[in-house]
Amino acid sequence: PIPHKGLWRPGRSPGRAAAAAAPPPGGASPGARSPFDRRLKRKQKNWAALRPRPAECEYLRDEVGGGVADRVLDIPRTFPLALDLGSGRGHIARHLSREVIEKLVRVDIAENVFKGTVESEIPTVSVVADEEFLPFKEDTFDLVVSSLSLHWVNDLPKAFREIHQVLKPDGVFIGAMFGGDTLYELRCSLQLAELEREGGFSPHVSPFVAVSDLGHLLSRAGFNTLTVDTDEIQVNYPGLFEVMEDLQGMGESNCSWNRKPLLHRDTMLAAAAIYQEMYGNSDGSVPATFQIFYMIGWKFHESQAKPAQRGSATVSLGDLAKIDKLLHQK
Repeated sequence: PIPHKGLWRPGRSPGRAAAAAAPPPGGASPGARSPFDRRLKRKQKNWAALRPRPAECEYLRDEVGGGVADRVLDIPRTFPLALDLGSGRGHIARHLSREVIEKLVRVDIAENVFKGTVESEIPTVSVVADEEFLPFKEDTFDLVVSSLSLHWVNDLPKAFREIHQVLKPDGVFIGAMFGGDTLYELRCSLQLAELEREGGFSPHVSPFVAVSDLGHLLSRAGFNTLTVDTDEIQVNYPGLFEVMEDLQGMGESNCSWNRKPLLHRDTMLAAAAIYQEMYGNSDGSVPATFQIFYMIGWKFHESQAKPAQRGSATVSLGDLAKIDKLLHQK
């Protein structure tokens, strides 16, 4: 069942929003403004969701989903209607209860992720749609959350504007995405191996946003009272091939238009040896680093606290510097 008959934006049904995930034949060509093949990403996520045991590769999604949920729990209110953008199998909702979110709309580009949803007590509705083309009306949701999905969006500023638009005034967006240092060990090992064996290299790890850009992008989209913080998660694997296998199982394989479809066997073996030599642990395993950016932004409302007017202070900074001296005298 679809909640609220007035939920949808005119002229943009869920089906149309899902179809927008990939450019039509003869449409926009790959380039700086469209670095990712969204049709391929949809296939990758659909394939990963239908694996016999998809949960085996979702440890990272569960960990980061819990981090987003913790930030939701820090806000002392109940959200009547929330949107989980790029929800996957429900890695945020599993950490929350009906006392926090009364009803949840889950959106993902890949329809297969909804077939094996992680159980949650929150009533949910699932919608196949693209993050850049949300089919919802303006001022619809009290909360929007997103975990490890927005780093595959071609137009991140547009996606942030869409999120801001569907939020109600005084609504909050809480998200997490991969940062620029993610998988630097894998990236460096593959590049060195290709240079050695093939005389050049192609990108095998997708480009990520820098933390210095996030606050600016959120502010331009209309968000205020911004918070951006970073975290690093390091996972140890037996070797390079296991790293790449788990990335494929997460649906996180590279989908850049300029990716190299196949790597020569000799190049892969050289990359595995370089990975072990440069980054290997004493027990023979190799680390893979995932940098996570967490972000919080609010949509403006008159009731929100405002900064005091310039010149309205009643205590000078010079007086504050004397506090320690006065305390010692007492």
